[in-house]
Amino acid sequence: QVQLVESGGGVVQPGGSLRLSCAASGSIFNINAMGWYRQAPGKERELVATITSDGSTNYADSVKGRSTISRDNAKNMVYLQMNSLKPEDTAAYYCNAYIVVVTPSYRHLTVWGQGNLVTVSS
Repeated sequence: QVQLVESGGGVVQPGGSLRLSCAASGSIFNINAMGWYRQAPGKERELVATITSDGSTNYADSVKGRSTISRDNAKNMVYLQMNSLKPEDTAAYYCNAYIVVVTPSYRHLTVWGQGNLVTVSS
């Protein structure tokens, strides 16, 4: 079984910074793209940032210039550094990964973390 476990959320003041981490574990053969999504109360889940296995990144316009996504392939981890946080960044942040497993058969899985709440408030 493959799972993603997030950490690093919490309450931060406007203008502050936060770093989210996500660790993938289980019978993993390879991890392709990884990313972060968020869902604010009453809104649909939206993309925040993605990163491919070779390090190519993509950001939502709303966080571009304020956030940095990175990954450690050796540790099967992805990170999201967020700076200059705004109240509108308040949301549950979800880690996502496209994972290849070979046990019990070769498959591509789309895996989600459990969500980690980030609250930006004074």
